[in-house]
Amino acid sequence: MKIVVIGTRGIPDIQGGVETHCQELYPRLAQLGCDITIVTRTPYVPKEKRKKSYGNISLKHIYAPKKKSIEAIVHTFLAILYARFTGADIVHIHAIGPALLTPFARMLGLKTVLTHHGPDYDRQKWGAMAKIVLRLGEAAGARFANEVIVISKVIARILEDKYRRKNTHLIYNGVPIPELDLSTDYLDELEITKEKYVIAVGRFVEEKGFHDLIKAWQKIDTPPYQLVLVGDADHETIYSQKLKQAANRTGIVLTGFIKGKKLSQIFSHAKLFVMPSYHEGLPIALLEAMSYNRPVLVSNIPANLEVPLEKSDFYPIGNNTELAHSLKSKLAHKEHPDYRDLLQKRYNWDLVAEVTMGVYKELLQQQSCTDQSSN
Repeated sequence: MKIVVIGTRGIPDIQGGVETHCQELYPRLAQLGCDITIVTRTPYVPKEKRKKSYGNISLKHIYAPKKKSIEAIVHTFLAILYARFTGADIVHIHAIGPALLTPFARMLGLKTVLTHHGPDYDRQKWGAMAKIVLRLGEAAGARFANEVIVISKVIARILEDKYRRKNTHLIYNGVPIPELDLSTDYLDELEITKEKYVIAVGRFVEEKGFHDLIKAWQKIDTPPYQLVLVGDADHETIYSQKLKQAANRTGIVLTGFIKGKKLSQIFSHAKLFVMPSYHEGLPIALLEAMSYNRPVLVSNIPANLEVPLEKSDFYPIGNNTELAHSLKSKLAHKEHPDYRDLLQKRYNWDLVAEVTMGVYKELLQQQSCTDQSSN
């Protein structure tokens, strides 16, 4: 079974939820017997780091212009042509931007699976025209993809209400269960102390709400605690520049984009994880924090509310006063949550891979039956 994966910037260790999703899922699908090729976008994979494979999956590096308005659509067009040329059994498209070309893939005779990671047209970073294109992409994917996977019940309801697409497959994101990193050398480098800092993780874009977190942080008397922002912008913008300037003025620690041991160490010793997002599909960063059994504080958007947390773990989105109050309360109390049983049962990448494999097999079986009937 040959699967070509489109819609991710690439792997390994490239910033983004879709990228993390693909990095975790596809090696597991390869172990189940799939021949996987992930198509990467060249601006995110420097020439010196371009490899032909990552573990047991193949990588194909295809040109994309590094301009957010046309990057995804140009790359998707070229990637679909590559999938057709190489005889893919299934094209798996991720996200609704690339989904705009689902009809093109079907026109070329390719069987398509779409994973809808969230209504990206709700993101503040997009202008009016881009939001129209994203809505068209969602409509094209919902109507023309052979199979549609959604990562939350919220997204399933959107597709049913707007497009009458009722036969979606609900497959949550997963998270590996890590070993805690007891070392502190990276903390020492950042000049922060274990259990004396709060972290937030994500891209520096408006919908992540880091500006709210900074304002709320300024409202409370924080010593001896520090705030650490983990991440960066894919495309530097006025917003990301102002965010960094505000963080520097306030003494907030900026790590940049980190993965691997550094990120593990940051999670392992954090007092609290905060996610002030205005928009999420099903946030992998939240699941990662839970995998380290860190106390969490998240906005009460529908995607976050779908994760079974305590009432005190939520605050009303956009309310900086309530966010400051919740921060102060969380820092004043000792919490020792244990999420691992929940994560193993509900957000397990091995289970995600098995169920996704079932979607692939069902699609190919349906196509085989259709071909036999036509004969």
